[in-house]
Amino acid sequence: MRVESGLGFEPIEQIYARVYQAVKPRATLPTITVHFREYANPNSRIRLEEGHMIVDISDLLKNAPASIQEALALILIEKLFRRRPSPSVLALYRRYLNRVDIRQQMYRIKQERGRKTVLDPKGRVYDLCEVFEELNLKYFYGLMARPRLGWSVRKSRTILGHYDPSHHVIVLTNVLDSPDAPELIVQYVMFHEMLHLKYPTQHKGHHRCVHTPDFKAAEKRFERFPEAQQALKLFLQGSWKQAG
Repeated sequence: MRVESGLGFEPIEQIYARVYQAVKPRATLPTITVHFREYANPNSRIRLEEGHMIVDISDLLKNAPASIQEALALILIEKLFRRRPSPSVLALYRRYLNRVDIRQQMYRIKQERGRKTVLDPKGRVYDLCEVFEELNLKYFYGLMARPRLGWSVRKSRTILGHYDPSHHVIVLTNVLDSPDAPELIVQYVMFHEMLHLKYPTQHKGHHRCVHTPDFKAAEKRFERFPEAQQALKLFLQGSWKQAG
């Protein structure tokens, strides 16, 4: 594939060769192969095997301008050698991904290609539909349309919950579906994720703000907010010990 740049139409492999030589000027240039893959996310991977550098890039970036291809090449090659990419290069790449048209395309592709596997919302101990509706009446006047709900397939003690706008689903870690988990913390985590529906992520330039000032202010209106945070902390400390 060729990309239009200041040098004319340049093969994508040539961009990676040029960047590689800039990063490792004394190293032997490996042979380079670049593939665009049908990923569900704008993921990119790079590996170096016996003098052959293989790069796999999401086809979402296939039509990105040369400046973005070069920025991504620099990010990947720097990471290959465990170096920190330049903040300005990262900002340029993130600014492109934060463009409205690119974000819309990302959502569409994720819906088409991505699969969201979750467990039934009615768990062993807690029913997420009941939790959602109780909070909906208490904090949102019952006006929030219920998205798809489910428990996570894997037990995670770091990601307690998340809202996926591409699939319009709230997922809570199944670590919380336990008789040892106080109802207060299950409600608190669900409330936090419900706020993501009301206060979506904001994008400005290369910045991405997940928890806006309005989001943080609304979260503090959760009844027994400090107690819920402390209870969650203690529960997770206990679950870590049990897992160990």
